[in-house]
Amino acid sequence: MTSPFPLFHIPYVPLGRIIDFMKPKTLVSLSFCSQKSHSVIKTQRKAPFDGHLLVGESDKNSTFLSFTNFAFGMVPKSNQVLSALKFVDNINYEDMESVKMGGQHVRVEMDHSDGYLISYWENTTEGSKVITDYVTNLFNIDVSDIWASKQSFHIIQHVISRQKTPLRYVSYADSSASSSSEKEMAYILKYCRPMSKSSMHIKPPQNFRFTEKFPKIDCLDINDGKWVSLDNLLTMDGIDIILQSSTLTSSDVNVFLKHWLSGGCPRLKFFCAEIGSLDIFQVLADLLHNVVFVENSRTYTSPFGYRRTLTSGFDIRRADGVTATVCHQQTGKLVIAVWPEISNNDN
Repeated sequence: MTSPFPLFHIPYVPLGRIIDFMKPKTLVSLSFCSQKSHSVIKTQRKAPFDGHLLVGESDKNSTFLSFTNFAFGMVPKSNQVLSALKFVDNINYEDMESVKMGGQHVRVEMDHSDGYLISYWENTTEGSKVITDYVTNLFNIDVSDIWASKQSFHIIQHVISRQKTPLRYVSYADSSASSSSEKEMAYILKYCRPMSKSSMHIKPPQNFRFTEKFPKIDCLDINDGKWVSLDNLLTMDGIDIILQSSTLTSSDVNVFLKHWLSGGCPRLKFFCAEIGSLDIFQVLADLLHNVVFVENSRTYTSPFGYRRTLTSGFDIRRADGVTATVCHQQTGKLVIAVWPEISNNDN
């Protein structure tokens, strides 16, 4: 990948405009052509990127970097700019191009369907770190979003260790039956802060507890929340809090509701928790004088891309006039919605 390009003989001002209009995946491929191409792209590209830089794991042997302006969810392969795959036995790599990345020569090929470069590695842990460093250095940009599992936890550690900019979104998920380690769970809660959204869809270790102050997270989504205690709940500062498989009791939620009425968790707009043997009157204990039953259905629209309908509930008003609806849903979940909703997610 070493050939002269007449493009780079254009004066810098129009050249910079041309580079600004080129897609990131095209610029990544072009940057490997020569030291000059890399230098020109690094210094001349000035336009803001359309989206956030995401480092994600496709599977345990594949990592990719992508620019996405999706709020939170699936990212099309056409948005990918560079990926790292593990060598497999049935492919002839000798005929592939070789580029220099991270001080070593790396085999690459073009994904002909979506037009981004695929790099191949003996060790995809190393590969994911190298491609992350390469793209962030080329574009002078930090990583915003991470999708990781137990196998790719190192991605989270690597990104946090190398940049000062807070992450926007961390998804830590794994479908296997084995538990995450206490060290990994505590690391995410302690160091991934502050951020817009944290999604933890993973089995926690048995008897795991987090004893420090909870991080400031706008949207917290935990699918196995048995470890979340009342003390954790009282230190949370979030907009949306979703706790599935919770061990919280009706009395715990009553304490949390009184905490909110006293000014705690001031940014809260939505709270949802699975609570066994829910007793709505225990949830509202000592508060019934401030409660109005509401039969009409209302829909909470989250700035994080979902809606939740409250078929009925109990309105309760804070001293400053802000109203929350407490709803025991047929699914067994307890929902607290604070009105009005946030119309846009500007995080």
